[in-house]
Amino acid sequence: MRSFFSFNKEIAMDLGTANTIIITDGKIAVDEPSVVALDRRTDKMIAVGEKAKMMYEKTNADIRTVRPLRDGVIADFNACEQMIRGLIKMVHTGSRLFSPSMRMVIGVPSGSTEVELRAVRDSAEHAGGREVYLIYEPMAAAIGVGLDVCAPEGNMIVDIGGGSTEIAVISLGGIVADKSLRIAGDELTADIQDYMSRQHNMKVSERMAERIKIHVGSALTDLGDDAPEDYMVHGPNKITALPMAVPVCYQEIAHCLEKTIARIETAVLDALAETPPELYADIVQNGIYLTGGGALLRGLDKRLTDKINIPFHIAEDPLHSVAKGTGVALKNIHNFSFLM
Repeated sequence: MRSFFSFNKEIAMDLGTANTIIITDGKIAVDEPSVVALDRRTDKMIAVGEKAKMMYEKTNADIRTVRPLRDGVIADFNACEQMIRGLIKMVHTGSRLFSPSMRMVIGVPSGSTEVELRAVRDSAEHAGGREVYLIYEPMAAAIGVGLDVCAPEGNMIVDIGGGSTEIAVISLGGIVADKSLRIAGDELTADIQDYMSRQHNMKVSERMAERIKIHVGSALTDLGDDAPEDYMVHGPNKITALPMAVPVCYQEIAHCLEKTIARIETAVLDALAETPPELYADIVQNGIYLTGGGALLRGLDKRLTDKINIPFHIAEDPLHSVAKGTGVALKNIHNFSFLM
C-alpha cells in the first residue's frame, strides 16, 4: 500500500539555453530543444520542445515562440516555468491524476547571480519541485565525464554550451578557479548570421545559421583530410529580396568565428593564471576536458592544444556530460556540495 500512495519522483535536469535534458531512474527521459510556443491571447502553452522548435521563426500573429533562456540564464520567467512543466509532463505521461512531488537537481552556470539562481529555483518549485538542489554546470560536467572531483588533484573543464561557456578548475569537491562567459554557441551562430549578411548580402535565419555551423563550422582554416564539403545556403538577397544560392566553405566560417573563439581562449588562459601551481601541474598531466555542444566544433581541441600547450580532450558524450553529472549528483545527494 505504501508504494501505491507514494508519488515522489527524482529528476536531474540540465536546463540549457539550446536544449534541456531530464534524467530519471538513471536514464535520459527527455532531450528536447529549450523552446516553448505560447498563445498570444491567453499565454497558454501550445507546444514545447521539438514541436515548438518546428514553429520557431515560422509563427503567425496568434502564436509566439520563446527561448526562455538566454546566455545560460532565465530571460522569460513565465515561459521557462511553462516549458519546465511541459517537459516534466513528458516524463510523467502515465500519472495525470496526481502531480508528483519531486526532488530535483539542476545545473546552473557558475557565473549566475543570486537573482538568477533564485529565478531557476522558483521556476522549478512552481513546476512541482519539492526539494530543489542547484549545482554548478562545470562541476556537473566534470562528474559526468567521470572525473574524481573529490580527489586531491586538479581537473579542468571547459563546458561550451548554447548560451554560456563555463571554465573551472576543480579539486577536493570544489571549484578553485572559474570563468563564466556569456559567449558560446549562440554567439557563434550570430557571427555566422552577421557574416552572411556582410559578405554575401544574404539574410539567413538563426536556424539556417545553426545548420551552417553544424555542416561547415570550424575553429581551424586547415582541417586536412577531415575537411567537410561546401554547404549550399539558400536565402533572400537582403537588398533586392531575390532568391540566392551561395556555397559556403569551412575556411570562411573559421575566419568569421575567429574573434569569438579567441575570447574563449583568453578566458581559459585567465582561469589557468589563477590556478595554484600544484593544481596547474596536475592539469598539465591530466589535460583539459571539453564538453557541451561547442566541443563538437571541428578542430577546436587541436587549436586549443596548440595555443595553450596543454592537451585538450573531447568528452565521450559532450552534449550530455552536464546532464549525466546532475544524474550522478542526484543519486549521491549527500556526497556533493549544492548551492543554497
